[in-house]
Amino acid sequence: MTLEVNVVIDCGPSDWQIVQQSNGVADIPLAGRWQTVVNANEEWASPIVVTRVVKEETGVLLTRWMPMKTLADGTWSGVLKAVPAGGLYRLETMLVPKPHVQWGAIGQARHHLGVGDLWIIAGQSNSAGYGQGPVWDPPENGVHLYHNAMRWGQACHPLNESTNTAHAANREWTNPMHSPWLHWARRVKQEVGWPIGLVQTSLGGSPLVSWNPTEPGEHALYDAMLQAVRGAGGQARGVLWYQGCSDTGVEQSKTYLRRFVGAVKAWRRALKNPKLFVLTVQINRAFAPPSPDADRGWSAIREAQRQAARTLDHCCVVPTIDLPLSDVVHNSAHGNLLLAERAALATLGAAYGRPLAWQSPDIAAARAGRDGRSVELSFDFVTNALYRCDEQTIPFAVIDSQGPVPIAKLEIAPPDVVKLTLGRALEGPATVDGAPGMNPPRALHDYGRFQSMLAFDGFPID
Repeated sequence: MTLEVNVVIDCGPSDWQIVQQSNGVADIPLAGRWQTVVNANEEWASPIVVTRVVKEETGVLLTRWMPMKTLADGTWSGVLKAVPAGGLYRLETMLVPKPHVQWGAIGQARHHLGVGDLWIIAGQSNSAGYGQGPVWDPPENGVHLYHNAMRWGQACHPLNESTNTAHAANREWTNPMHSPWLHWARRVKQEVGWPIGLVQTSLGGSPLVSWNPTEPGEHALYDAMLQAVRGAGGQARGVLWYQGCSDTGVEQSKTYLRRFVGAVKAWRRALKNPKLFVLTVQINRAFAPPSPDADRGWSAIREAQRQAARTLDHCCVVPTIDLPLSDVVHNSAHGNLLLAERAALATLGAAYGRPLAWQSPDIAAARAGRDGRSVELSFDFVTNALYRCDEQTIPFAVIDSQGPVPIAKLEIAPPDVVKLTLGRALEGPATVDGAPGMNPPRALHDYGRFQSMLAFDGFPID
């Protein structure tokens, strides 16, 4: 056996890898080969492989040289125990004649390692990143990406670049562009204090069935996601999910909530993580010819996404209904940055337990006036006051047993109550929709923090 160095790492982290932490530390298994020192004296009769971790920025030793199990057949193995979350680190190996020797024969190293959290990017084109427009969103050390080619590197746009992809199921048919998740990772890293690894699995135009093994059909993207996670280390903190436009058909939208809940449970089973966190995104608008069926489908999907965060533990939802687009359906690059800020705030509050006002204004109650000619809407999670940017349109729709009910006037009673004056009295059971349809009117938002309300559909009026 002839090696370029005296110690080779065959099994272990690769350059740029982020290792999933647990309770602030990670164990790093290692294994490989070694060879004796040329022209060594008797002192080298039974050498030992040792490993250590060094902070790259300062050169400070994070761990002392740790002996590994070194066998006479030229192999070695061991585990670096309880490496603290943080980085970037350099992992070094060395062959020494006996324990506690500080100088020896050089071994392989791994560079730019981090111990932190891995997040899976899944969904369709707005998750893959199709935003256009000039923005400042550069790479950053400690925000790393497990590429489609199943190798680690520094994260940079486009995240879903498909050159040399190892799982062709999510190869894009055109060039992706700007994604929200690089800036999201930067913001989360700043707050939690350790690196973030992104595992890219999304695909433009993909329907839920491709991700959901609990319903009939082909599940190529689910299979590719599991393959990618295994290659990235086998564990993940959560999933960044932005999908739904491809399921806005009337029939698919009716079952979206049930199917999405089934998909999430399947992901958690497959990854053996019942607390796998899921951040889901309410779909934005689309500039397309109006259609009653399309309006019903897009509203139903947004309501299902709102309900998913109420149905599933370890799940939250953020709105996009007010973000700018760069074409008929894709968030612009500037819209992606705003989404990243909202999603990071929600992640820090819901997944990491930070004491933040991260929830979006959400419908809490709808009550009819005594004469049936008005409806009062109450909202949760308003920290400042509801605000109406567009005075010309009303972003609500009321429906009773006779059909749509005209809304003559909208008034806001700060901080969190909206009064709708109706054009006629309600008849029979009635519901109210918020920001309905494929291309709805401008929604209300929480003034100051510019947090849009969540769209809702078919909310019952008491």
